[in-house]
Amino acid sequence: MSNRKFSISTLQDKYLNGRIIALLDMLLSVIASIVVIIGVKDMLFAGFYSVRLLAVYMTSAVVATAVLVYVLKTYRIIIRHLGVKDLIPFGLVSLGKALIVVVTVASFGLYTRWILLLGSLDFLFTFFLFIAVRLLMIVTYEIINHKLQEKYEHQRILVYGTSDKSVATIVRLQNSSHYKLIGFLERSSNKDEMSLDRLPVYHFQNDKQLSRIILENSIDAVLFSKDTEAQSEEDGVIAFCSKHSVKTLIVPGVDEMVEGQNIIRPREIKVEDLLGRQEIVISLDEIKANFAGKVVMVTGAAGSIGSELVRQLTTFGVKQLVLFDNAETPMHYLRLELEDKYPDLNFVPVIGDVRQKPRLDYAFRTWHPQVVFHAAAYKHVPLMEENPCEAVLVNVYGSRNVADKCLEYDVEKMVMISTDKAVNPTNIMGCTKRLAEIYVQSLGLAIEKGERTGKTQFVTTRFGNVLGSNGSVIPRFREQIAKGGPVTVTHPDINRFFMTIPEACRLVMEAATMSTGNQIFVFDMGAPVKIDQLARRMITLAGFVPDKDIKIEYTGLRPGEKLYEEVLSDKENTLPAFHQRIRIAKVREYAYDDISSVVDRLEDLSRAVEIPDMVRLMKRTVPEFKSAGSRFESIDKELEAEAAVSAK
Repeated sequence: MSNRKFSISTLQDKYLNGRIIALLDMLLSVIASIVVIIGVKDMLFAGFYSVRLLAVYMTSAVVATAVLVYVLKTYRIIIRHLGVKDLIPFGLVSLGKALIVVVTVASFGLYTRWILLLGSLDFLFTFFLFIAVRLLMIVTYEIINHKLQEKYEHQRILVYGTSDKSVATIVRLQNSSHYKLIGFLERSSNKDEMSLDRLPVYHFQNDKQLSRIILENSIDAVLFSKDTEAQSEEDGVIAFCSKHSVKTLIVPGVDEMVEGQNIIRPREIKVEDLLGRQEIVISLDEIKANFAGKVVMVTGAAGSIGSELVRQLTTFGVKQLVLFDNAETPMHYLRLELEDKYPDLNFVPVIGDVRQKPRLDYAFRTWHPQVVFHAAAYKHVPLMEENPCEAVLVNVYGSRNVADKCLEYDVEKMVMISTDKAVNPTNIMGCTKRLAEIYVQSLGLAIEKGERTGKTQFVTTRFGNVLGSNGSVIPRFREQIAKGGPVTVTHPDINRFFMTIPEACRLVMEAATMSTGNQIFVFDMGAPVKIDQLARRMITLAGFVPDKDIKIEYTGLRPGEKLYEEVLSDKENTLPAFHQRIRIAKVREYAYDDISSVVDRLEDLSRAVEIPDMVRLMKRTVPEFKSAGSRFESIDKELEAEAAVSAK
C-alpha cells in the first residue's frame, strides 16, 4: 500500500510532459485573445468587429503561438524551478504573437484604427496568463508534494496494545521523522471512545472492524512492541495485514539495539519473531564478572553462532577478543562490523584452521586466551554425509586440537558448541559432534582423576537448529519465496526445534559462567515446529497465498536426515541444572586413553580416505549411531550380523 516511495517529479513527468504543456500554452493564448476581443467589443467598441475579423484574428493568434512556442521551447522550462530569466521566453511568445496578429489583421485592412490597442492588450493578457498559470502550478506542486512527502515518508502507524511498553514506544517515536503515530490498536469488545497519551485507542474484534479502522485512518503499518503480542496475532492482525499489503513492524529486542543509543528503529516482522518464546533471563552481572578483563578466543568466529558470541562478548568488558576462523570474507565483514560498532574494542582477527596444529599453537602462544569458545565445525548434514572424512577432520580432529591447546596453555575454560544431532545420531555430522563431545569430556574427567595434568575446565553445550543461521532453512525459504517459488520441504511431517541465535548464545554464556566443568549441557528448545507450517507462515508473511501464489514441493528426506528431532531436555535423560532452561545430559563416560586412540585412528583413516573402515570405527565407538537413508546403512547390517555371531 505504501511501501513504495512516491515522487512528485514522477507525477509531473507522467502527466505534465512537454506535449501537454505546449497544448496548454496554446489554449491559454487562445483564451487570452478571446477575452481581449470580447472585452474590447463589450466595453469600448460595440459593433466594431465582424465574423471575418474574428476568424483572421484567432487563426493568426493560434498559428503564431504554435510557431513561437515550438521555436522558443517554453514547454521545456521546468515549472518547479521557474526563475526570472525564464520569464523572457514567455514575454517573447506573447509579444511575437501580438505583433503577428496586428500585422495579419492590418494586411487584411480590418479596423486598423483599433488594432494596435487590441495587440497591446493581447500581449499583456497572454503574458499574464502564462505567468499566472505557472505560479498556480508551482503552488499546487508544493501543496501536493508536501502531502505526498507526509504520506510516503512519514508512515502512518498504529501501535498494537496498550501495555506500558506500547506507551513507551509511542513516547520514543513521537518525534520520529519517519513515522506519524495515529493511535493504539486493541482487540477488545469495548465500544467507548478512549485515548491514551493524547492518542485514540481503536477497538476491534474481527477483520471487518479492523479493515474499517485501517481504511478510515489511511494506516500504513501496525507496530508491535512485544513479540508475544505479535505471536498472539499471527492468525489475526498479522494475517490480515499480509493479505492487504499493510506493513507489520516490531520493536527490536535488546540484542538488535544500537549500543549506547536509546534509539527505536522498528523493522518488519520476520518468522523468527513468531517462533520465539519468552525472553530468557540470565545472570548478566555474574556473566560480566566472569569475562571482564579476560582474553577470550572464539573459533569459528565468523560463523552464525561464533559471530553472535563475539557480539555478546563485546558488552562484557573483555580485555581482548581473538577471532579465529578460516573463512576470509565472513571474517572481513565481521571485522568491519566490530570496527564500526565498537571502535574501542581490542580484538584481533586470525585466519586459521583448527586442523592445522601449528597455526592454532601460534594463536595460543601469541595471545594466551583465558577462555575459549569452540564453535568451528562443519554442520550441514547432507554435505557431510557425502564428505565424511572432512567431517571427521574438522569436527573430531579439529576439536581435539583445540582442547589439547587449551590444556597446554592453561586456559581456564573451554566451551564447546555441540548439537542436538549428537543425540542418537543418524548421520555422519551428528556422530562426529558426539565423538568431539566424548573426547572433550573424557579429557576433563582425566584431569579430575589425576590421569592428566592441567587446570582447564571443559564445558559442552548442546542445542538444536538456530533461526536464520547461514545455510539454514529460513534463509533458504526466503530466497525461494523471493524467486516466486516453489518452496521445497523434504517431508510434510518433518519437524525441528528452533531457537534464536541470541538466546542460544545467552544460554551458552550462562553455562560457561555457572559450570564447574566436564558437563554436557542441553537447552530447552521449546515445542517442535513443523517445517511445512513454517514454510506456509513465511509465504503468508510475504503477502502470498501458499499453494496458490507460491507452490510447496516435497522432495523426500535426504540421507542421514531424521523425520523427528530428539527432545534434548527429556527428564529421563537429563538432570536439573542452575537454570530452568538448561539441564545436564546423562551420557556414558569414556576412558580418555581409549577415546584418544580412537581419534588417532580416525585421523589416519580420514586422511587416507578409507571411508568404510572409518565409518565402521565411528559406529563401534558410538553404538547408538544408526544411519538413516544413507549408503552407510549396510555397515549397520554388517555390525549387527557380527554382534549376532558373537552372541552365539
